[in-house]
Amino acid sequence: MANKNLNAAKEAKKDEFYTQLEDINNELRHYREHFSGKTVLCNCDDPRISNFFTYFAYNFEFLGLKRLITTCYKNQDMDLFSQNKSEQAIYLIYDGDKNGNNIPDPEEIGIHPLKGDGDFRSRECIELLKQADIVVTNPPFSLFREYVAQLMEYDKKFLIIGNQNAVTYREVFPLIMENKIWLGYKSGDMAFKVPADSEPRAIRYWQDETGQKWRSMGNICWFTNLDIEKRHEDLILYKNYSCEEYPQYDNYKAIEVSKTSEIPGDYDGVMGVPITFLDKYNPEQFEIIGATENEATDKVKALRIPGFIKYDRPYINGIRKYARILIRKKK
Repeated sequence: MANKNLNAAKEAKKDEFYTQLEDINNELRHYREHFSGKTVLCNCDDPRISNFFTYFAYNFEFLGLKRLITTCYKNQDMDLFSQNKSEQAIYLIYDGDKNGNNIPDPEEIGIHPLKGDGDFRSRECIELLKQADIVVTNPPFSLFREYVAQLMEYDKKFLIIGNQNAVTYREVFPLIMENKIWLGYKSGDMAFKVPADSEPRAIRYWQDETGQKWRSMGNICWFTNLDIEKRHEDLILYKNYSCEEYPQYDNYKAIEVSKTSEIPGDYDGVMGVPITFLDKYNPEQFEIIGATENEATDKVKALRIPGFIKYDRPYINGIRKYARILIRKKK
């Protein structure tokens, strides 16, 4: 049990990526109409220093929120990065400005102890989840499958940060196909603060002049089920189909389109496109047929597409290609 707890603690530290306020503001500005009269839950945050809490508390009246609830995992330390040593976690409730200074003062924030460790899967945290209309946070990447499954089970609206590779998870991709989850506005590179004891990385790792450690990841995106204008914008299709430029796969009846921007406008069959296509996906313009490979591990069976050998990727002239999303234009 000791080794199990130690390993769990190590994994938790790897998952400590703290989102910058600028990144939160740049994404949330596209969703403001969704928040009026709503209770927002940030359930993977230290509520006293979380930038998610800061954003919603300082924009409480502007957004017209009803209530803000934030929870943290075993963090009673006022330092930015907890070692998760406390046996008690807390949750905070903020119901808006009371003294008219438009600032969330400490005396206006209700601090409440949790009986458990603050894990989002615990019964008391689920009770808080039930109170929420919209969940907004940066959940642990290693628990992304479980986190999304919980949101779907309790039928919650959400806006969360995840690794773009999560679109290929067998637990996530079917939800994308069924238009129950889609990508938000920001995708690509994003920088996060990380704990002081984080292991140095050869790439995408640095320390600033204050000694604060940072990690940047180039495949980050926002996942949501809140409707946004971007989702209804047609992709401009300027290319014409030719069999020379768009070869067909050896093992599936679909053509290879190596760049989303080069989808041919005059082709009505199935096309294999990069997973980055989902950043431009308009369900009124395209339908998703499937994916060539939905899991980068042999331990988990992927969503199999008829015609593919086992759970493999597509081949052209015997050469294995990258994983692809299979799409078709709507009439």
